[in-house]
Amino acid sequence: MTTVFARLKEVASPTIGLGCMNLSHGYGSPVPEAEALRALQEAFEMGYRHFDTATLYGATANETVVGKALASKRNELFLASKCGMAMDPVLGKKVIDGRPETLRRQCEASLKRLRTDHLDLYYLHRLDRNVPIEESVGALTRLVEEGKIRSIGLSEISAATLRRARTEHPIAAVQSEYSLWTRNPEIALLEACREADTALVAFSPLGRGFLAGAVTDTTQLTENDVRINMPRFSADNLPRNLRHLEKLQAIASEQEVTSGQLALAWLIAQGDDVIPIPGTRSIAHMRENLAAEELRLDAATLERLTALLTPEQVAGARYSEALQAEIDTEEFGG
Repeated sequence: MTTVFARLKEVASPTIGLGCMNLSHGYGSPVPEAEALRALQEAFEMGYRHFDTATLYGATANETVVGKALASKRNELFLASKCGMAMDPVLGKKVIDGRPETLRRQCEASLKRLRTDHLDLYYLHRLDRNVPIEESVGALTRLVEEGKIRSIGLSEISAATLRRARTEHPIAAVQSEYSLWTRNPEIALLEACREADTALVAFSPLGRGFLAGAVTDTTQLTENDVRINMPRFSADNLPRNLRHLEKLQAIASEQEVTSGQLALAWLIAQGDDVIPIPGTRSIAHMRENLAAEELRLDAATLERLTALLTPEQVAGARYSEALQAEIDTEEFGG
């Protein structure tokens, strides 16, 4: 496994990390602070040691609550955050900005919110197409040299961009959506990561709740839920996708586990360098997800799972056209 997680292995050894975004961003109204603090503290107590946040999430609120909940445990954590994409308070909208001065400013602000003097892993959240990737990575390199970050990551980038970036500095991890129903890293990114001993950190490993059976009707989604504008969750496509989910649920029943645990176990089986970071607002689901760490699947079960929810079977694109325009990752059929 890539050396970026040497620090994580010092404090604990779960493969599964915790994506903290859901507490503050993307899935309806933010969780009240007291509940979010309790959830993060419970996550630590049950064994999570890798916590992932970002400047963007909750317009910085997520970093603030993570810092408040976990600062006293900082030496026992692997802490990751992201820069280069934030809510602009003046414009009132999300802005992608990879300029060196922006990345430095956001990093220093993140350190204050997270109540720490360094981050174990700091990602460029999105490629800024107006700034060469080498320039953005160069800025992050200077933060490494100053001890403010321990390692550099990139998020939602292509294999070609990764290869360019690593000419400037080693890239410890790439964060990309990867799950049974989102296989895009298999096009080219996973191979490029392995060329350079770069970890693949898989966000939305449960398909934004779909693989766990959390979304069965489009009417469940509130207007401020990001899924409402994602084609896979549309009124036309969701019923078609649920028919494939039934097959996953049937295999999970055979294995006496949940469909979410089975999806996580499949992902873990893709390699020691694949690190899932499921996010949830539910303490019970945090516990359920972490238990998938112990699940080992035989070759026949893995083969059956791999044949489910393939790109040809999944109805609907991963992102809306507007969100797709913000990312650099390879797409099937592209």
